[in-house]
Amino acid sequence: MALAHAILAALVDAPCSGYDLAKRFDGSVGFFWSASHQQIYRELSKLEDQGWISCETILQAGRPDKKLYSVTGLGEQQLKQWIAQPCEPTPIKDDLLVKIFAGHVAPKETILAELERHQKAHLEKLSTYENLEQHYFQNPQELPEVQQFQYLTLLNGITYERHWLAWCDRVISVIEAKK
Repeated sequence: MALAHAILAALVDAPCSGYDLAKRFDGSVGFFWSASHQQIYRELSKLEDQGWISCETILQAGRPDKKLYSVTGLGEQQLKQWIAQPCEPTPIKDDLLVKIFAGHVAPKETILAELERHQKAHLEKLSTYENLEQHYFQNPQELPEVQQFQYLTLLNGITYERHWLAWCDRVISVIEAKK
């Protein structure tokens, strides 16, 4: 997946400024596709050059002009074509798994500390996701279609974090049983 498609996905529902897009990105698509604000701004220029988005300059008194970006018909067509293309599962590249794989060469306390650090991070992310679910998606069957699809990605995030937490618990118990 290219960053371009992630930006189109974040922009397709409503036009916004680059700043607002970066904030929106962080709170939505950014949960599963990371990009810095600088990368997003660079990509906006490319998308505009390709005609996939348009930009309206809004004059502001006493402030820099604001650029409002919108997905064009061509951009929506590109997004639809990209969605229709099959995609392969993403290969796992995870430092923690490599550390666990070779964990027998390190003190168990080192591995346990790393696992506990990851547990904490996954608990925090799960809490964020569950708060979003409570705030925006209490009755998924009653949501408009746009929000239902957004909920489905959130549901994946919730499941993913719960899986990691269960795995961490199991690994910790196996390591501690061998102490």
